[in-house]
This record gives sequence, structure tokens and C-alpha cells, in this order.
Amino acid sequence: MVLHPKPRSEDGSSQMAQVISAIRASGAGSAGGGPVRLGVLAKEAPEGAVMEKWAAAVAAAASGGEGGEGAVETVDVGPALGDVLAVKDDGEVINVKKAAFLSAQALKAFVVPKMEVLIDEERSMTHAELMEQTEEVITDPAKIKVKLKPDNCDICYPPVFQSGGQYDLRASAVSSDDPLCYDSMGVIICAIGARYASYCSNVARTYLIDATKAQEKAYQVLLRAQEAAIAAIKPGTKLGDVYRAAVAVVEREAPELVAHLTKHAGTGIGIEFREAGLTLNAKNERTVKPGMAFNVVLGLHGLTNPEAGGKEGGEANGSAEGGGKEGGKEGKGSAKLRSYALLLADTVTVRSAADKDRWVDVATASASKSFADVAYSLKGEDEEEEDTDKGKRPADAGGAAEPAVFARAHLRSENQEATKEELRRQHQAELAKQKIEETARRLAAGGLGAREGEGAKRQTGDLVSYGDVDEIPLAMKDYKIQVDQRHESVLLPIYGLLVPFHVCMIRNVTSQQDGGHIYIRIIFNVPGAGFSGSDLPMQKFPDSVFIKELSFKSTDSRHANQVVQLIKTMSKHVRQRESERAERATLVTQEKLQLSKGRPPRLPDLWIRPSFGGKGRKLTGSLEAHLNGFRYSTAKPDERVEVMYGNIKHAFFQPAENEMITLLHFHLHNPIMVGKKKTKDVQFFAEVMEVVQTVGGSRRSAYDPDEIEEEQRERERRSKINREFKSFVSAVHSLWEKDRELARLDLEFDVPFRELGFHGVPHKSSAFIVPTVNCLVELIEVPFLVVTLNEVEIVNLERVGLGQKTFDMAIVFKDFKRDVLRIDAIPSTSLDSVKEWLNSMNIKYYESRLNLSWKAILQNIMSDPEAFLADGGWEFLNLEASDSEGDESEESQAYEPSDLEEAASDDDDDESEDDESVVDSEEEGGEEESEEEEEGPTWDELEAKALREDREKGEESDRGSGRGPPPPMGKRPMGSGSGGPMKRPKY
Repeated sequence: MVLHPKPRSEDGSSQMAQVISAIRASGAGSAGGGPVRLGVLAKEAPEGAVMEKWAAAVAAAASGGEGGEGAVETVDVGPALGDVLAVKDDGEVINVKKAAFLSAQALKAFVVPKMEVLIDEERSMTHAELMEQTEEVITDPAKIKVKLKPDNCDICYPPVFQSGGQYDLRASAVSSDDPLCYDSMGVIICAIGARYASYCSNVARTYLIDATKAQEKAYQVLLRAQEAAIAAIKPGTKLGDVYRAAVAVVEREAPELVAHLTKHAGTGIGIEFREAGLTLNAKNERTVKPGMAFNVVLGLHGLTNPEAGGKEGGEANGSAEGGGKEGGKEGKGSAKLRSYALLLADTVTVRSAADKDRWVDVATASASKSFADVAYSLKGEDEEEEDTDKGKRPADAGGAAEPAVFARAHLRSENQEATKEELRRQHQAELAKQKIEETARRLAAGGLGAREGEGAKRQTGDLVSYGDVDEIPLAMKDYKIQVDQRHESVLLPIYGLLVPFHVCMIRNVTSQQDGGHIYIRIIFNVPGAGFSGSDLPMQKFPDSVFIKELSFKSTDSRHANQVVQLIKTMSKHVRQRESERAERATLVTQEKLQLSKGRPPRLPDLWIRPSFGGKGRKLTGSLEAHLNGFRYSTAKPDERVEVMYGNIKHAFFQPAENEMITLLHFHLHNPIMVGKKKTKDVQFFAEVMEVVQTVGGSRRSAYDPDEIEEEQRERERRSKINREFKSFVSAVHSLWEKDRELARLDLEFDVPFRELGFHGVPHKSSAFIVPTVNCLVELIEVPFLVVTLNEVEIVNLERVGLGQKTFDMAIVFKDFKRDVLRIDAIPSTSLDSVKEWLNSMNIKYYESRLNLSWKAILQNIMSDPEAFLADGGWEFLNLEASDSEGDESEESQAYEPSDLEEAASDDDDDESEDDESVVDSEEEGGEEESEEEEEGPTWDELEAKALREDREKGEESDRGSGRGPPPPMGKRPMGSGSGGPMKRPKY
């Protein structure tokens, strides 16, 4: 191959002349002496000045040398290249499938939900606007949670959306500026073509709104015809047979639709959207080969819907009803629905071997095309019956039947079929059933798990102070209390002998001064002192007698205080060392870090949490991503942390927005040691602004140039640090995707969704808690909060009720031995958003008005799981069910009159019989009051009655004692002296 470089200042004429001369010279020595054949792409139009000049030079060479020696003859090699490129290798097939997956996900995850929102909320959007939004989603696949590099993603053609009676099934169709039409009996066609790594794909679906019987039949026939065409694609099959298989289905099931069928069933697809020579029409005799890819497109065009009526019919209806203006408008809308079309398209690839008699993979199968998934019924049952009655209305007296008038479809919001709250309750009811079944399976399998943090316990049964008497130092053979720090033992004088005790067996030691003496009291760890059996030597010596405590009396207070202090210090050091040893014993041995040969991705000037222990000035370090893990190191050689990729459970990247730091956080499967601390959470962060506050001086103005410049520097620093972190995360993602072993770990940096966050108190201080795709996290305040959503059993929202400014969240884990996590003091304004988020994550939640004792609840569940499931599982937390039961009981026991009430009601009846009117005049009322005063008993009569009752009950002694209250002022009973007894009346 000889290259002819063209200088930038030239137009390439001289170089083209050299190429043409070389082409002519290549045929000078040919045996026939005929013209030289030059392959060209005849159907490709030249683009650019250089290509146009080359096309002119080739045309001049072909015309100038015709019939003579050295003549150039052009030959179209497009079909031959098409045959070569038609069969793809494995890498090309994967690219086609990725492009098809992107197309299907854009339709399924964005377009369909978007249209449903537009229809449900009756919003207007043009086809062109929907096309632009869909194009943005394809070029940025992260918006629909597709893990493809945006640099490799593009569109094959602008997405096409058609509705409202104007349909074009050609590949060159475009979206119009007309609004999306979703009236009853409407048809919406969506076609999306995405490109990945230059390889094309295509998917098209038709969505029907309140479809008629004729529309349903036409769609079902088209669907079966396209499936027949896909099934006919096999190695060795002629391309014409594929189209004929589709036509045979239409001729058999609906002959009247054959005329409306498209003239081909698609084309080959690859780097070119339509590969030349691979059109699936009746005339193509080429055969299917393994590795080929096809865009199977089938449609019905020019269909009419007689039930929709026309413009004239609409006007007639309007004038007949006396509302000509409204009727004309309705008739105009019905004219849009009179004509419609149907279209289906899928991207398929041909296998090299059959799988269950099927030779193709439908790469866009995730976008469903069954009639149940593409047909929307927006009318209620009453409205459908009404429309049916109108369509079957009998003829009037004049003999002419009144035409049916089809009203616009009503939405769910108008019919009040379901609100968001009702849908949420329905979803929660389904989750409750699933949760009971899931809990039953897990409990049956014994899947309660083990409590986190339970590790190997230190066994003290093998503690030995001295292996032999000779090991006791000579300096410690004096008959007094000795402390041997080397052997971590205390020698106590007992009956003339020094008996050694390991310091781990001493629970506490105290001293007390009493006059001229000092007492030392030593308490030992013994059975029954609150320690578990595995932590005591009683298992090794079950028949032994253990000493609980010893007391010593001494006159040497200085030595006694020194002994007590030495024992306490030595005990503290030993306990700390044993604790660290126990923590390290529970650590899982990690693989060795494999360093990268080249320059690994590196992020400098980072701090680490938890920080390294020790004294001295803390230093920043750098984080490097190597072949199988991260390494963080500072300038100090002993400050180094290695985090293996296989040990990472969750990885988070949180850029600084309203915070002071930008961070990378790793939540691990197994804990590691950072300095002397065992932790499952490791965080690396950089401060985006200097934590410095000027003390003193007057308040600075907002228009101060220095203040403005300082704020600008802070914004630039924040943006710079965020970009550095983002580029590091992208580099690590690329490293994970290249390695197959790392790709299996399915690692990905989660970015918290700040718009879904809420304030709460997970530990001791208030914090801003944010959800991610897989977790609920709080990564700013220490201790960190990382809750894996897959490990959550249920969530109970507590203290929910009217008048409450905050509520609490109790998170119950699937591991019932794990403590319930509480997040307190969440503002009540966040209640609806928290419910919506939990419901979207398929997490069952309950509400209660009080805080519950979860420790006792979980103990009861674990003690008798069968009874827990038999009683309905977690449904005892269902506040709505308990409220409904309480309402029913209140209704059934709303009013139960007692005997006293019956007596009172009888008295009321008597009074009502005596009184003729409830409202009496003032005069009548006055007369009755005077009569009552005249008829009432006097005080003497009441006193006499009381005396008689006292005599009957034998209470003469009480009267004789003189007890009782005096009579009312101004009314002395007759016959009573100054010292006579007074008696109170009986009531």
C-alpha cells in the first residue's frame, strides 16, 4: 500500500493524478489489454470538496480512456461489500445486541412511562418534544439505568412518534409538531433506533387507546405475521421466504388486510441501518447465514375506523343536538381517528446453532408487544356500557337510526378509580403477602443468621502465670504482695506461700485507709459473677472451689497504693491487648494486593476516616487503584490501608454540594484494621473549602471585592475537587469493566439522591440521610450509617399521627438477631416522600402511633415462629386494619342503655306526659315555681322524717352524741334548744 499525503495548502489534484496514473499502469501489462476495472460505491454520494474532486477525477479517467489502452472502467462493489459485511463476528453481534437493548430500554423505561403520565394528567406534548427528550435519554443511558458508555451511544435516526391520523411507515419518517393524540380509539406509533459502537438497531411498537374490535383483530394478525417472519429466519432460508411466511398468515386470518400490508418485512442491519441486498421482500433469492442481523419490520397502513365517524357526521351530530359548535369540534377530532396504521419492528440476530428449534435471538424482546401490554382502556365500566347502548340505539319514529356518538375517554383521575395513595396501599398489600411467604421460607430454612460482631471469645482456662517455680524471679520471693509485669501476674501471700494469679483472673482491686492501717481487697472472676461459662476456667476444672475475693491488711500505705496502681495499670493494658487480639482473630484473611505495572489511577491529598491512631501531626495521603484493590498511604511508612475489590460490598461517591467535603466511601463485607481500629466502613475525603473563620473585625459587606473573590475561589475549588473525584471514579469503572473477574463482582459507585433525602437522628446527632440505588446512607457524621435495602425485612413508622411534628423510623432486618435500627425525629413534612420511596423500593412499611419494644417482639418471634406466621406475620402492625376493627366494635357497641338510664328515661317520659310543651311562657313558668314552693315539705317535716328513719335504723346514739351539722342560717328547727342535737336530712 502506497500513501499519497495531501498538504493542507493544496487541493489534492496532483496526488489524485498520481493515483489515477498508478491505476492505469496496473493494467498496462494485462493479457487482454482491456480497461482497468476500478471498484466504486455508486450509490454513495460524495461529501466534501476532496471527495467531490476525486469523483470528478474518476469520471474523467473513465471517459477519457474508454476503449484504449490504460482505460479505467468503474464497477459498483456495494453489493459485494454488503455480502462481506452481512455476516458479523461475535464482537459485532454483541454490539448489535447492546444497541438493541438500549433501544428497548429507552422505549420501556422512558417513552412508555412518559406517555402514561401525559395521558393520566391530560398534559399536552408535541411529537417533536417527545422525540428530543427520547434522544437525550439514548445519548445519556445512565438516565434509564443502562450501564453503557455514553461515548459509544448515539441514535441511528431521530426517534419517530406518530398519532392523530397522520402516519408514515417509511424509515425516512419524522416526528411532526402536532400534539400527541390520545383520544379514545387513538393509535400511537413509536419507533426508536439506537447505535452502539457504530452498530445500529431498531424497535417499533404501536399503542392503542380504547381499541375497537376491528383494531384489536388487525393488531393480533400483524403480531402473528411478524412472529411467523421471525420464526422463518433460519440458515439456508431464502430471504423471500421470510416475507412470504408473513403474507401467508395475513391471507389465512384476514384476507382483507393483505392490500394494506407493507411490501417487505425489513432489511439487514449492522453498521448500515439498511444493508444493501438484504431486503426481506418476495423477490430476494439470497439466503440467510449465521451471524447475520435483521431489522424485521412489518406494518399495516391506510386502515380506516368506521366507528370514529367523519367531519360531516360530527357536524350533523352537533347541529342535531342543538350544540353546533361543540359538535363540529367533536367531528373534527373524530376525523383524526378515522384513519390509522400499525407498525411492529424488532432487531434479531441469527445463531450458529438452534436453541429449541429457534435460530434467532430477538434482541429487543424486553419491550413487550403483546396486545395486553400495548392496549390501554381508559374508560370505566359504566361508560363502556353507555357507549355500547348508544351504538345499539334503535331507530326512531322516522325510521332512521340515530348514529352513535363516541365521547372522549375519561381518565382514572376523573373516574376516581385510583389515587396515588390507593395504588400505594394496593402495592403494600401485595408486599405484605409476599413478605409472609418469604419469611416463612426463611424461617423454615433456619435463616435467622448470626448477630454481627460475634467473634471468637478469649478462653481463660489455659492462662498460665508460670510454667515452673524456677521462673519466679528471686527479687519477688519476699513474703508480700508482688506484681510481676513481665509475666502479667500478681503473687499473693497465702498461708506462708506466694501464690501466683494471672491478672486476667482479677476482676477488681481496691484499697481503703483505716487509721494507721490500709486494707487491700482483691475480687476475682468466678462462676456466678456475671461471666459466661466459655470465659471461665470452670469448664476445665468443674470440681474445683474458686476463691471469690481476698483481703490484706498492711501498715505500709505507700507499698499498698503502689501495688493497687500497678495491678490496675497492668490489667488495663492486658485487656486492651486481648481485645485487639480478639478483633484481629475475627478478621478474614485478604488476598495480597497486586500492584499495577503502569501508572494506576491516583487521587492525592485525601484524609481517611477512621483516622490512624498515635500522636503527632496527621498527614494526608493518596489513594491508588491497582489490579485487585485500592491502596491508601501517607508519608509515614506504617500508615497504609489496602481495600480489596472483592471485599467491597457497596461503594459510594458523594460530591460536595451543601457539604464541606467530597468523599469516596467503601462499605465492606468483612472488617479490616485501620491502625488499631477494626471497621467495616472506610472513607476517603477531601475538604472543598478551608474551615477557617475570621475572628474579630466588623461585618463584611456582600459587595466587598475581597468577599466576592473569596466566594469565587471556593466555588472553583469545589468544582475542581468534584471533577478530580469524578474522573478517578470513571477510571476505576473502566478498570472494573475490562477485567472479567472484576466484572462478575458487579461493582459500581452509587451516588446518593439528595432530592429524596430527609433529616433524622440515626445515632446521637441530627443528620441528613439520603437514599441510593441499593442503600440508605449518611456519610458525613460519624458513626456512619449504611443500610443495605436487600437486608431489610420491614420498616415501621412510629409516632405517626395528627399534631406530631416528627416521627420515628424503625428498620427491622431479615436477620432477627440483629438489633433494630432506629432513626428518630424525622420531620412530619417528609412522611409522604418517605412512604413513596419505600413503596418504590418494594419495602413493606407499617405505621403506629407509639414506639414499640422491638427487642421483646423479636424474641417472641424467634421463640415461636410458627405462631407468628399463623397469626398473619407482621400484620399485627397494620394500623389501618386495627382501626377498622375498632370502628366496627364501636359501631356494634355504640349505645347500650343501663338500668339507671332506663329509669331516667321513664321519668323523662312521665315529665313529658305532664308537660304539654317544652317551651313555656314566662308567666306559666312563674306560676309553676310558686306552686312547687307551696307544695314542697317544710324543714320541720324533713327533720321529723329524718328522725323516724334514724329510729328505724337504730341510730339514736348518733343523735345523742350531738354530732351533725348546724341547720341553715335563719332556720332553726322548732323545739330545739341552744344545746339540743341537730340532725342533717337524709337524701
